[in-house]
Amino acid sequence: MQNDALATIAVLGGTGKEGGGLALRWAHKGHKVIIGSRTAERAQEAADAMNATLGGSSVVGAANPDAAAQADIIVLAVPYAAQQSTVKDVADTLAGKILIDVTVPLVPPKVSRVQLPDGGSAVEAVQNMLGEGVRVVSAFQNISAHHLTKLDEEIECDVLVCADDSEAADQVVELAQEIGLRAWNAGPLCNSVVAEGLTSVLIALNRRYKVPGSGIRITGV
Repeated sequence: MQNDALATIAVLGGTGKEGGGLALRWAHKGHKVIIGSRTAERAQEAADAMNATLGGSSVVGAANPDAAAQADIIVLAVPYAAQQSTVKDVADTLAGKILIDVTVPLVPPKVSRVQLPDGGSAVEAVQNMLGEGVRVVSAFQNISAHHLTKLDEEIECDVLVCADDSEAADQVVELAQEIGLRAWNAGPLCNSVVAEGLTSVLIALNRRYKVPGSGIRITGV
């Protein structure tokens, strides 16, 4: 994805730390970013704060359905408990688009324990819900929000990108690379179980070794 073809990206859950960090980095690179939230007012408050940080006005806020309708690419960055309800709220706006799902199936209070839903992928369940008309891509589960908001910081963590549509996966790899991340097309959407489960492992490492944001690296490629 070249800079002469910048995308409009809606980040549903952009008021949170993970979604907000991704939104900030894409806006910093020139993309038009729409922060989505359950209420337009809360979304606009987050957008105003980002614009103040960036010294511009490229970020706007909207309620989730309006944000998704206006975007080329939609990022789902909400807590696992809100994943499916949020998707249902915006499903009518997603036909033909890419939906990047950042969801990790964390079940408090034992978030450092892998708890995949029915032994499967939370993101793959969304693809099954939406059908083939929406290209669902799994990515960014293992990136710590602690690092994303520091625009001048190199993030020592790779991104695993999984999708049944390889072209969509490659587009998301490019979006990740634009914001300073190493990213890899890691195969079909079912492989997302690895990235989803790894998040709990990384949380356990953070706690055990008292670090703010451990990550993963792919070597030998």
